[in-house]
Amino acid sequence: MTPPPPQPPPPGPNPAADSAADPCPELGPLIVLFGATAGALGPDLGSDETDLILLVWQVVEPRSRQVGTLHKSLIRAEAAALSPQCREASGLSADSLARAEPLDKVLQQFSQLVSGDVALLGGGPYMLCTDGQQLLRQVLHPEASRKNLVLPDTFFSFYDLRREFHVQHPSTRLARDLTVATMAQGICDPVRLGWRDDHRLYVSEYVHTDLGLETDATEDDFGVWEVKTMVAIILHLLEGPSGQLFSKPEVVKQKYETGPCSKADVVDSETVVRARGLPWQSSDQDVARFFKGLNIARGGVALCLNAQGRRNGEALIRFVDSEQRDLALQRHKHHMGVRYIEVYKATGEEFVKIAGGTSLEVARFLSREDQVILRLRGLPFSAGPADVLGFLGPECPVTGGADGLLFVRHPDGRPTGDAFALFACEELAQAALRRHKGMLAGTGRDCVRLRGLPYTATIEDILSFLGEAAADIRPHGVHMVLNQQGRPSGDAFIQMTSAERAIAAAQRCHKKVMKERYVEVVPCSTEEMSRVLMGGTLGRSGMSPPPCKLPCLSPPTYATFQATPTLIPTETAALYPSSALLPAARVPAAPTPVAYYPGPATQLYMNYTAYYPSPPVSPTTVGYLTTPPAALASAPTSVLSQPGTLVRMQGVPYTAGMKDLLSVFQAYQLAPDDYTSLMHVGDPPRTVLQTPKEWVCL
Repeated sequence: MTPPPPQPPPPGPNPAADSAADPCPELGPLIVLFGATAGALGPDLGSDETDLILLVWQVVEPRSRQVGTLHKSLIRAEAAALSPQCREASGLSADSLARAEPLDKVLQQFSQLVSGDVALLGGGPYMLCTDGQQLLRQVLHPEASRKNLVLPDTFFSFYDLRREFHVQHPSTRLARDLTVATMAQGICDPVRLGWRDDHRLYVSEYVHTDLGLETDATEDDFGVWEVKTMVAIILHLLEGPSGQLFSKPEVVKQKYETGPCSKADVVDSETVVRARGLPWQSSDQDVARFFKGLNIARGGVALCLNAQGRRNGEALIRFVDSEQRDLALQRHKHHMGVRYIEVYKATGEEFVKIAGGTSLEVARFLSREDQVILRLRGLPFSAGPADVLGFLGPECPVTGGADGLLFVRHPDGRPTGDAFALFACEELAQAALRRHKGMLAGTGRDCVRLRGLPYTATIEDILSFLGEAAADIRPHGVHMVLNQQGRPSGDAFIQMTSAERAIAAAQRCHKKVMKERYVEVVPCSTEEMSRVLMGGTLGRSGMSPPPCKLPCLSPPTYATFQATPTLIPTETAALYPSSALLPAARVPAAPTPVAYYPGPATQLYMNYTAYYPSPPVSPTTVGYLTTPPAALASAPTSVLSQPGTLVRMQGVPYTAGMKDLLSVFQAYQLAPDDYTSLMHVGDPPRTVLQTPKEWVCL
């Protein structure tokens, strides 16, 4: 069955008749603008990230059909090299561009000349008109962003002549495939319609209309013929029905709008790209600046994170339509700073998966309108809403109190040290920013962590690195962190005399250089330091407890102790006099009911785990097991009266001497008379060439 022929439109307003008396009554002057770069031309304009070198423009008054003076300005490019295509088409040379004005000066001249020409033609608000969207979106806006230039509002809205031509004269070509030359050659209007087998309407016959425009550009300079031809096309379009002509300008968003994305959102895959190779510190605003000139959808930048919750250098970007996405793909391997960014196609499902998240709390937090959001970093892991509100103070209240705070957590619920706060206006947000690098009271962050130390760094190097701040270190307050193999890990903890001194040391020494490596210095608490020294981890992604339970931090009650083998065999002990084990120079102290090592000289009740605290470790920060009461009762008074403690060292090289052992404890300021407190423990008597592998330091 043949479908019925298409019916004529119902009676109604006749746009052609209405515009006959005054075509485009609300349309102001049009600024016909043409530009070129030092690289690619045509549809690839702006795809090679080269600078703008030419602007040509002319004013058209639609109501009176008058035109202004044609202007042409060369622009000095930072890279004077011209591509062969540009050199052949323009006839320009590097010498002529070197004498031209920079972009900011040319834009000032453009605004002045346009204002003068518009005033001569009757005045009124004017609008730019370009051949396609590449000149403004792909060239002018990105280059102005790279050079930190502020463009006038004139460059944020314009008419695309190709779309206006396609609206009034539908043809076999798409609007984006049109050029000035093809529009000037003539128009193909549909005169006969037909039906496809799938019941879709199609054009079966066209009639060609010659515009009578000159298409030979050899007589004019580069860019001049293009502007003259565009002006002629505009005047031709104004002669026809103009009800929908020049009624909907293209808009360039001036700033990126943040917003939530729900899992229920349906995102068109033709509008999404993936950017790869971003600097790890890049924010959504940095990504939006990279795509300056293109319209990103509200909340359309989703930064990807790795398994540890850190940014992995990738982002998914959602644009308002497929044409913007296609222009974004042309920025493949454009630069953000000194890094080039790869841009690929992505799917809507990928975007929703990253941007939607899984937290309803985050969606509710971001859905509040007319709020200013600030990010707080470096919060103690134990900080709660009351601590943050007290830190900000009454002079910068958070909207909704505790409900206006969002604490960022890892998937397992551990805090990351980050939070977001809502403020009702920009003034309150600026007041909160004055608390930048302030100290959260009552958190006890009186330590600093040094991260990225050279593996050859010594305590003397650390003291020299801290400079004046070294005077604020507590006695025995330098703690080098070793890995499981007993080698330097590049980390160290420093106990300062107060939290204020720790903050000052971090601000003064952060990212200073030690032996050609910069070292990060960040404040931390005593609890965080102890966790790391006992085998836990404290990284940018938060603090994790030790991998096994450490009863030495909270010793349990021991009912009975199993007997342990003698560490010092009788044969070996007979070789050493008692003075070698217990120096007589020390002043005895009164015995206490609970003793820290040793018990009897022949037994060590050490609580060894799979992870050892890295030497040197202060006894006040690590803790030791108390000696069992039975062992305490049988211990000699002279042993318990010693003011020090006993540390067992395992894995000592056979070639280690007394000087090597003392270097491990250099932060504890051992006096010369303490050297006799070192005794070796091991197998039966050895020869002179063999030294024991284990030592005990009293």
